Amino acid sequence: MSRRRKTRIEKWFSFNRYRRRFGARALAGDLLGDDLEALKHTLVPGDVAEYAYGSLPDLQAHLQRLRQEFVGRPQLLYHHAALIVLIRRESEVARNFARFKHLWLAERAFLTEHLDLRWLVAACDTLIDHHPDLALRAALMNGVLLVNTVKLQETERFLQAQAGATDDPQALAALQSRRIGLCDGLSAFVAGTDDTLRNMRWRLESICAVHPLAGIVMVIFERLQQPANDNVFSRFRQRHTRDRTRWW
Repeated sequence: MSRRRKTRIEKWFSFNRYRRRFGARALAGDLLGDDLEALKHTLVPGDVAEYAYGSLPDLQAHLQRLRQEFVGRPQLLYHHAALIVLIRRESEVARNFARFKHLWLAERAFLTEHLDLRWLVAACDTLIDHHPDLALRAALMNGVLLVNTVKLQETERFLQAQAGATDDPQALAALQSRRIGLCDGLSAFVAGTDDTLRNMRWRLESICAVHPLAGIVMVIFERLQQPANDNVFSRFRQRHTRDRTRWW
């Protein structure tokens, strides 16, 4: 049985929960002024951008370190990330989620163009956790599942030192000539001709039409196909030869 989330009572008596959001109201006051256009055209100052690893208990220190990730990029992207942190640390959740939702409705095109997969998925997670529209939440879950599945598969590939491995000609020939079983009745994807992903994309597009913000999922799906983003989707795109069944 999987571990459950803490109850409200358990959260109430958790010192760490309060420590992680100490000073949040003052810090939130500096986020998202009225001029979103100015934030889009003002870059985060600094010398070198650096991804953070892990989470710091002190909120101010965590946000300062997070800001380094966005050096040289529009301030609006950092403000978006900081709002997610405040919401996750349960600081004035209703107010900050309202600001977050307003930001996405006002700047969806800008955010989907400039945010990387990490923050697109974080946006999906936030909307799933707090948006009242169940259809939107269900649609966005597709984006989370896509990226987390790729994350696990690519991490296993890294752990097993398989990066750069080439296809086995005998395995490829077998795939083209007969059914290859994987697990629990599932068969292998036939590289080059299979229509599975094309059909999945059509269904995904239909589901994502339920709400403007569900379009985030299609952006995620498109990003995974890009040759520069080396992952299982982009590699199978390179293997695919039948135009009628392509999914990108």
